[in-house]
Amino acid sequence: MKILVVVESINIEDSSGSKANVALINNLNKAGFEVLAYHYTLKDIKLEGIKTYAIPEIKISGLFFLSRLQRVISRNLKVNMASFLEKLFGFSFTFFNDTNSIRQAIEKNKFQPDLVLTLSKGASFRPHYAMLKIPDLHNKWIAYVHDPYPFHFYPRPYTWVEPNYKAKENFFLEVSKKAKFSAFPSQLLLEWMGSYFPDFMKTGIVIPHQNSKDISQNLDQNTNLLSYFDKTKFNLLHAGNLMKQRSPEGLIKGFKLFLEKNSDAKKEARLLLLGNASYHTEMLNDYKKNSPEIFIHNGNKPFDEVYYLQKNVSVNIILEAKGEISPFLPAKFPHCVEANKAILSLAPYYSETRRLLGEDYEYWSEVDDVKRIAFLIEKLYLLWKQNPNELNLNRKDLEEYVSVSYLTDTLKDLKSV
Repeated sequence: MKILVVVESINIEDSSGSKANVALINNLNKAGFEVLAYHYTLKDIKLEGIKTYAIPEIKISGLFFLSRLQRVISRNLKVNMASFLEKLFGFSFTFFNDTNSIRQAIEKNKFQPDLVLTLSKGASFRPHYAMLKIPDLHNKWIAYVHDPYPFHFYPRPYTWVEPNYKAKENFFLEVSKKAKFSAFPSQLLLEWMGSYFPDFMKTGIVIPHQNSKDISQNLDQNTNLLSYFDKTKFNLLHAGNLMKQRSPEGLIKGFKLFLEKNSDAKKEARLLLLGNASYHTEMLNDYKKNSPEIFIHNGNKPFDEVYYLQKNVSVNIILEAKGEISPFLPAKFPHCVEANKAILSLAPYYSETRRLLGEDYEYWSEVDDVKRIAFLIEKLYLLWKQNPNELNLNRKDLEEYVSVSYLTDTLKDLKSV
């Protein structure tokens, strides 16, 4: 089977979304499909063993000129024209030029695929918009929806209304109707988006974020020199962006309460927080001053370094926003499964992470339940003291769920439809 993947970016250092997309592309290749990846990274990036094509940006067009003019005016006059223009036209001039660039590249391709898979990141969905303009490929199209869209369809506390919300809603209504198949990283997200766009319930399948070792190319090289990491200690790691809605305060308070109740653990326990956390800088700095047991890096770390840590800490933490439901499957989930370390899930009761781990998985708490978090950390610590190997996750079912074989079976079922 030949699969044309149209993807926004294959630069694994620019976002968790790009890491997830590259892992999926790698596993499609491992599954034996003939894969061609068209990407709009605007950099010449290669994927080992996979044919790639860097889509060029159209630079001779009225839209390109208007997009650059908008930037110059906004920069020099300190005026944000984006909300006004997007309310008027639905999207930015840059968006229109980018999607035209992607559309033009797809139309010129001679690959003759059996399936066309569109992958995006953030709230962009440029490849999806471009595909709407190519009706000849709609009967081969798998529209991958990695997050809710538009923002007013996000669950609380993320939801907000954009100036151009109606244009984006209409755009995704068209995606739901025109794509032969839709794919989602989680069952809860499929059901969530299907409640707004009913056609997704007819066309939707679940393709979870993948575990792909190929995206880590320098694992174990120089990682033993990390000054902040002592492999012999009881290490708890949260790696990933702490957005405004994802406050780590409950986790930190729970960890400190655990230390208060277990004074001997101060010599052995470490909480590592890695990732951008600009909304929480002041709070994190306050804790950093008086808590030598907590290491905080407010910024990005190379993926290889993070992946090494996930495989060598005692506990991996998946922290989600406080809310009624979290339909997201965190991109780090398959890496945490593959690392085979205990997962401390801090998430709403109704969350995809908790659904997959199972209702009887004991290391789960609401993100702000300080006492329960302290209790769970203490329980994990005591198990670690007895035998560090007792903290292995040992979930073959989840390893299979994010594996190449599961992906292969899912797509082969599509071929028979």
